[in-house]
Amino acid sequence: MTSCSCLITMTKVAVVTGSNKGIGLSIVRALCKQFEGDVYVTARDKTRGEEAVKTLASEGLKSKFHQLDINDINSIIKAAAFFKDTYGGVDVLVNNAGIAFKEADTTPFPVQAEVTLQTNFFATRDMLTHFMPLMKPGGRVVNISSFMASRTLNQCSKELQARFRSEDITEDELVELMKRFVEKTKSDQHKEDGWPQTAYGVSKTGLTVLSMILARRLSKERPQDNILLNACCPGWVRTDMAGDKAPKSPDEGAITPVYLALLPPGATEPHGRFVSDKEVQKW
Repeated sequence: MTSCSCLITMTKVAVVTGSNKGIGLSIVRALCKQFEGDVYVTARDKTRGEEAVKTLASEGLKSKFHQLDINDINSIIKAAAFFKDTYGGVDVLVNNAGIAFKEADTTPFPVQAEVTLQTNFFATRDMLTHFMPLMKPGGRVVNISSFMASRTLNQCSKELQARFRSEDITEDELVELMKRFVEKTKSDQHKEDGWPQTAYGVSKTGLTVLSMILARRLSKERPQDNILLNACCPGWVRTDMAGDKAPKSPDEGAITPVYLALLPPGATEPHGRFVSDKEVQKW
């Protein structure tokens, strides 16, 4: 009886979440040009995802589509199984999917906090939980954070800053802190608990710290595999989310994420860092 593993292609594969438009689509565009392997647009909406693939095809670029809603754990599990069965794992993972409420949005702050952290922190963590075991040796993981992460960190209480900068903070402790922020907003006690008034900033602070925790874990548990994992700020980019006043185009915003996604074989740095404009930033 033959093993079905012969069906797994040896082709390399890159997966970009939330990539039917904006920075995500620009990351896919750049990877189509520079990455030797299959590049996947993923999106919640099948029609929009397939439209993105057609847009790239019209530019002479070949990409593929796979449906993936990071807020649906079953969607994550299905996608993980697909990439494992088809490619034997993943070579490049870019966690780009995220949301932000506009400043003028009148949605109550506790709702903004819950919704924003659910996508930008908890759902992205679910992606990492299910995809990290799939990362192949030499793999690259890039989590799209924001300059708001470091700005928010500096606005937190000294106690919170100390934990978020600590090298011994655990994933469980971080998760509890993110939950605590959401809970404190419900009783309007988040400020006295040491948090600033920004759900987006807290979500990206959490994601950046999570990146550092997971990078340390990779170094300890899979030292021979040379997987590099980083968080980065693409910059202020003209997208539906950031508005049209931003100085960078989406293609310019893709430069740092793509640089991290394509760190050459044998590279050991950066790893577990917060990177902006291709430079490691102080945390």
